Amino acid sequence: MFEPIDGYCERLDPGLWAEPVNFLTNVAFMFAAIWIWPGLRGMIWGQVLAVNLFVIGLGSALFHTVAQGWAAIADVVPILTYVLIYIALSHREYWGHSWRRTAVFLVLFVPFVAATLPLFQMVPGLGSSATYAPVPLLILLHAVLLRRQLPQVARGLAIGAGILCLSILMRAVDEPLCPVWPLGTHFMWHILNAVMLMHMIAVYRAHMLAATRTER
Repeated sequence: MFEPIDGYCERLDPGLWAEPVNFLTNVAFMFAAIWIWPGLRGMIWGQVLAVNLFVIGLGSALFHTVAQGWAAIADVVPILTYVLIYIALSHREYWGHSWRRTAVFLVLFVPFVAATLPLFQMVPGLGSSATYAPVPLLILLHAVLLRRQLPQVARGLAIGAGILCLSILMRAVDEPLCPVWPLGTHFMWHILNAVMLMHMIAVYRAHMLAATRTER
């Protein structure tokens, strides 16, 4: 838990300031959360996602300074929390499922990851980034299945999945490109993820606003 972790190209020693760019680009998460916040008035769960987005930046910043096992947990847990909340909101608001049925789909996320992760782990060069690959696949599946029922939401989800795929690529090539690009590409993982997560909140917000107009 307290052993130094050297997982990124930029880090050359165990010091707190060994990853200045990876540390500073976490501001993107915080900026994205603040940017989206004013448009979420009256949307409690949208605000929860925005706060979660801000916390992702804090957790990641902590990890890219301390770079130890316990800090890695502080980095990953807010990301997982965001994913689970968004899955729940998707089934509640996009699919109109009850909370009980939504809970079933949340539980099914575990076997979905267990079934798809080994396939992504076989992709050459993906490495530890394979851990995140089931998420854009799940988003894309929702996009395909919602394309007739909610075409705007489906389009937004597909865009989000595309941004996340590019983000995962930036994370995966960080180490391989290190000899020719010593700065690494992990900082782009932060920036693209901030954009993607804010975009996903915007998709949710647009859907909720449209639903409110329809009710009127």
